[in-house]
Amino acid sequence: MTNVKRILKHLRGTIDVGLWFPKGVSLSLVGYFNSDYAGCKLDRKSTSVTCHLLRSALVSWHSKKKAYVTLSTDETEYIASGSYCAQLLWTNQQLMDYGVRLDNIPLRCDNTSAINLTKNPF
Repeated sequence: MTNVKRILKHLRGTIDVGLWFPKGVSLSLVGYFNSDYAGCKLDRKSTSVTCHLLRSALVSWHSKKKAYVTLSTDETEYIASGSYCAQLLWTNQQLMDYGVRLDNIPLRCDNTSAINLTKNPF
């Protein structure tokens, strides 16, 4: 009950805070992700970072150290793109719950080999 009261107290103080989009303005969702290869010096595991922008507002951001060790930067980026697509689909579903339908959602990546591997995994 103490935690519920703390949350309600926080919400009461943030009534004027939020994302405001004018009515009739088209919304676009863009996703960015990046992953480093063996970024942790101790166990050589990678870290993936993702973010979603709705128009120009950051609506989601996530950073996670992976539980596995990869053999190349391409493999790291390719695996990160798969988990990131799942996050992007979840965000799109949340927008559909609010009546916003988006058909084309670009996914931005900075690794050319991972992009080519995603287009043709065989």
